[in-house]
Amino acid sequence: MNRLALALFLLSLPLFAQDSKQDDMKDCPMHASHQAVVQSHGDQAMGFAHDKTTHHFRMLSDGGSIEVTANDPDDKTNMTAIRSHLKHIARMFSNGDFSTPMFIHDGVPPGVTTMKLMNSAIHYSYEEIRSGGRVRVKADDPVAVAAIHDFLRFQIREHQTGDSLEVATR
Repeated sequence: MNRLALALFLLSLPLFAQDSKQDDMKDCPMHASHQAVVQSHGDQAMGFAHDKTTHHFRMLSDGGSIEVTANDPDDKTNMTAIRSHLKHIARMFSNGDFSTPMFIHDGVPPGVTTMKLMNSAIHYSYEEIRSGGRVRVKADDPVAVAAIHDFLRFQIREHQTGDSLEVATR
């Protein structure tokens, strides 16, 4: 097995363990309490209420994206807060600072350690979209892309967005 294949295999192990952990969480009596903490920390860290906005985490072949929009297209206050937050997140992640998702989730999300180690191989950019914004995360390195996907899958599950856990084929 070559080094790249071995690295990809090793990086995939936490992902498979995460799948079974997520299934176990459905029956966990503490799951609702955990969700309340994630929502409370998220509202505090982001500067806008989760129930007035919609998050999406997109898995793409070269990485993915984090998208947030205001539920009400006339809600200028939340649109401004979303755009400000996502610009800040793009800068923080570019600098290897993942303290916001670590605070929201009360721990280190899957993929973050590798994303920090491979920071120079990953590009983060902010884009304004209708009613909100997007942080686009791109990499050419397959190990960096795998870490991005681990991070995004975790976010999809934690925020219960219903987004696909599979990589979109454009």
